[in-house]
Amino acid sequence: MHTELVSEPGDATRPNEDFAAVALPASGQGGCVVVLDGVTPPSGDTGCLHSVPWFTARLGGALTELSVSGGDLTLADVLSRAIARTAEAHADTCELSHPRTPQATVALARWSADTVEYLVLSDSALLVRSPEGTVTPVLDDRLDRIPRAWLASDAIADARARNKEGGFFTAAADPAVAARAVTGVLPRHRVRALAALTDGATRWKEKFHEGDWTALFDVLRKEGAQALVDRVRELEEADRQERTFLRRSKTHDDATAVHVEL
Repeated sequence: MHTELVSEPGDATRPNEDFAAVALPASGQGGCVVVLDGVTPPSGDTGCLHSVPWFTARLGGALTELSVSGGDLTLADVLSRAIARTAEAHADTCELSHPRTPQATVALARWSADTVEYLVLSDSALLVRSPEGTVTPVLDDRLDRIPRAWLASDAIADARARNKEGGFFTAAADPAVAARAVTGVLPRHRVRALAALTDGATRWKEKFHEGDWTALFDVLRKEGAQALVDRVRELEEADRQERTFLRRSKTHDDATAVHVEL
């Protein structure tokens, strides 16, 4: 078993809103990887007294603990309970029904001696590499199916798309959203390695088109997670003025990459 984790803020003057963890229980029979990408709210009211890093730390911690201790739970159950636990921690002080209440995307995997389970919600990504080297992405593509005009305005996105039927879903305060996640189970012998990434790391493929998912996984495997993040930063810097690839999005984003060789 070999694991590598890199998580780097997009701006050194702001806290990293991503969360990442790898847990390897003492039994040695399995483990889990958890990656969250906190959703940066626009300036203004969110109805919450707490920051996005506070939320991702709480939710990520609950996901890690429940993934390890709740072997009888599905990953959707794990996510549902983790969201409920996190919501309970600030329900008395915050307006959790606010559309911009702290929230996050999720990539979660858990393995045992026999199986590898996965869960993805929103635009974080999970990559699965087979013993033969085939790389299969596990993605929640709802954001890609939403009309771009809906996302051009924060108000429109909140009203029509965010955590709405026909839109996209994130882990916020409603445990029922766990049923919207992309989930599945694979035989352990068909999985050689995993990679979990926030969209700040997948920019190498999704924004800058430097290669496909197999090429991205090869960077992780041959050069390491830090090399992938460094490559993204170089590409972001080169595009700072032209905005050929990033258009209106921020120059640098928090970037997290976790690589696990089973």
